[in-house]
Amino acid sequence: MQAAPVRFSNAALAALSRYQWLGPLLLRLVFGWFWLETGWAKLHNLEFFSQRFVEWGIPLPMLSASVSGATDLIGGALLILGLGTRLITLPMIINMLVALVVVVLPTISTLDEFVELDEVLYVAVLFWLLLEGPGKASFDQLVASKFQRGK
Repeated sequence: MQAAPVRFSNAALAALSRYQWLGPLLLRLVFGWFWLETGWAKLHNLEFFSQRFVEWGIPLPMLSASVSGATDLIGGALLILGLGTRLITLPMIINMLVALVVVVLPTISTLDEFVELDEVLYVAVLFWLLLEGPGKASFDQLVASKFQRGK
């Protein structure tokens, strides 16, 4: 016997639609806080992180660790605010792709291991924010609405 598909009533769909802005806001707040803390930790332990960059063979380790930490810190703050969201996701994605290629992928041997990596999830969420934007409850939306009213 096949299970019946779950159906929402029009009223339930309308209610969900009214609160659709909460999803991107919650994602940005939690994800942004994570990156803000990560960047803060890197920048306040720069010697340690630059030594890790030396071990991983990343060129200009002190500069690279500083740029990586600043990207995380500033990116996290901007994600929380929903300000410049699409723009800031680009360097954050690049930061994660470098970590994936240089540090993590050499230790991975199966697809299952790959899809379970935190970095893969981070890139997927950042890519979603790049494509979809920050949502209605954001400074990006506020700025956009101000420009549209000014036309």
